Amino acid sequence: MQIKIKLNGKTVSADVAPDTLLIDFVREQGCYSVKRGCETANCGLCTLFLEEKPVLSCSVLAVRADGKSVTTLEDMQEEAAEFGAFIADQGAEQCGFCNPGFIMNALALFRENADPSEEEIKEYLAGNLCRCSGYEGQLRGIQDYLSWKKGRERINENS
Repeated sequence: MQIKIKLNGKTVSADVAPDTLLIDFVREQGCYSVKRGCETANCGLCTLFLEEKPVLSCSVLAVRADGKSVTTLEDMQEEAAEFGAFIADQGAEQCGFCNPGFIMNALALFRENADPSEEEIKEYLAGNLCRCSGYEGQLRGIQDYLSWKKGRERINENS
């Protein structure tokens, strides 16, 4: 099957088997931030944005993305680095394997809810598996980032 996807802002056309998963398609295109972890849609490692919404690419056929926009962490480096520094500051990135999926989901949260409660943060990120950190450092990193971002916005408003 011939598909055409706008991947990280560039149009990509390819012939794929009908059962090709989106994770396999984007990795074949060099997007290695999208990782295979559980293959049961439970770990969040394969998260990417499909039409600006987070999806688990291990449970989406590539043909479902035909004609649509797909964004991976490779296309969000500036935004990811800004937020990732707060996670690192809390020591929550230990092995780093879960970081790409975690960061993608956190960025999706920030876009959908600029001022989430602690409970909303926990709910939104419940599907992200991390075997190293225990999640408290990640939660603190998110809260610190949101506080910093609010402070920066106040400064910009007063300028």
